[in-house]
Amino acid sequence: MSETWAWEYDPDEQQVASGLPTLVIAEVERLAGQLVILGRDATNAGRGPLHGGGLRTLDLFGGRGFLHFIVAEHLHLVLIVRVTWLD
Repeated sequence: MSETWAWEYDPDEQQVASGLPTLVIAEVERLAGQLVILGRDATNAGRGPLHGGGLRTLDLFGGRGFLHFIVAEHLHLVLIVRVTWLD
């Protein structure tokens, strides 16, 4: 069985990233790529439930925004579900 991981916006890029500055989208996609490298260990990245899993949060640009994601281990998939930008 393959251990290849991927990421995607959920429900889609339009709903999650529409209207965000290009620089923010680039950072979100860079971080998503790093989460894919972590694979199932991404369940412990950022902030969220103490035992991994569930909705996780990473800071963007020193707290100027937040990336919210879920790791679907059974699908080998990182789902980017929301991006909050404060600027």
